[in-house]
Amino acid sequence: MLRTVLLYGVALALGAVALQWLQYQVYARTHAGEIYLTLIAVAFLALGVWLGARLFRPPVQATAFEPNTRALASLGITAREYEVLTLLASGRSNKEIAGRLHVSPNTVKTHVARLYQKLEAQRRTKAVLRARELQLIP
Repeated sequence: MLRTVLLYGVALALGAVALQWLQYQVYARTHAGEIYLTLIAVAFLALGVWLGARLFRPPVQATAFEPNTRALASLGITAREYEVLTLLASGRSNKEIAGRLHVSPNTVKTHVARLYQKLEAQRRTKAVLRARELQLIP
């Protein structure tokens, strides 16, 4: 019984596929121009999507930044001064740096003054620029 049902099911499925194929053949002959235009449009769409993905791909993430430890050692920049320098580079004020490092603003001012001396800079922007030139910060 099950074999008979499966046999009839397969026969009906093949018949449906054959009828669909015949209907496609008639449609393809009567509307050949539209089919060609559709295929060309799909090809250009695929090309546009591919080019868009290639040209406007997000930039590749750089590897983790490694500070120039030789320059840090030769300048005598301490670990705490380096923390202050990185926070300076991110645009933080002395109060914000003090709050983040849990020290007083006067301590931050002292660290900043020492960084100015060690980096031979007169202002924050020059200190950050010099640190980037020496590859101390990203």
